[in-house]
Formats: sequence, C-alpha cells, structure tokens
Amino acid sequence: MPASSNRALPSLILRIDLDPECRIGPGKIQLLESIQTCGSISAAGRAMDMSYKRAWDLVDETNRICRQAAVARQTGGKNGGGAVLTPFGVALVARYRKIERDAASAVHKELEALRNDIRHPKKSTERDRDVKAR
Repeated sequence: MPASSNRALPSLILRIDLDPECRIGPGKIQLLESIQTCGSISAAGRAMDMSYKRAWDLVDETNRICRQAAVARQTGGKNGGGAVLTPFGVALVARYRKIERDAASAVHKELEALRNDIRHPKKSTERDRDVKAR
C-alpha cells in the first residue's frame, strides 16, 4: 500500500434522495459541471466517457426531478448548438457542493477515527473471540 494512501481519509459520497425514485448525486452534478465547462451535452458526455443518450437521459431526469430546467439547449447557428446551465442549474450545483462540503466537514473527525481504526486494528479481546466463535 503506498504511503500516501495511509494518510488519505476515507471519502464521503453524497447522494440526496428527494423521494425513493428521485435522486441527485455526484454523477448528475459532475455532468452539469461538465456541461458548464464544455458548452454541450455531447461534449460533456464524451469528457465523462458517457454516450450522448446517457448524458441526455440524465439531464432530462434532472430537469424532471427538479420540476424546472437545470440545462437549457441552444439551437443551431454557425458552429451548431450547445447547452448551458440555467440560473437554477448553477444554483443546484453550488448548493449540492456546499452540502457536500458541510457534510464532509461534519464527519471529518469520524473519518479520521475510521482510518486510524483500519490502519491500527486493536488486538481482539477474549469477548471478541467468543463473538466470532458463535
């Protein structure tokens, strides 16, 4: 195991379940950020090694879940169309990233403790051995 991985904290991945069928998580947020950077759904999908159909389905699902557009398509023109985040889409990404930072900050000490427990396992006690034997 490389030395740097001994010091790295376990990571927290945040998914927000709005209801059992509607979720916003790191993949959708990363796609929105990629659309913002690349200027199109297809370029964002390629940058994430994702098909255009998959990228479009995720955008469509995000827009449907949020009941408003996070991404607006731009039509034609000399260089073809593209896509941009709407003001709501920009705010959605910012809010998700803030929630993510706040959650990571809130659990930082516990992640450190978990890392230390994994790196330095405590010797099992007689009681632990009894539990394992059952």
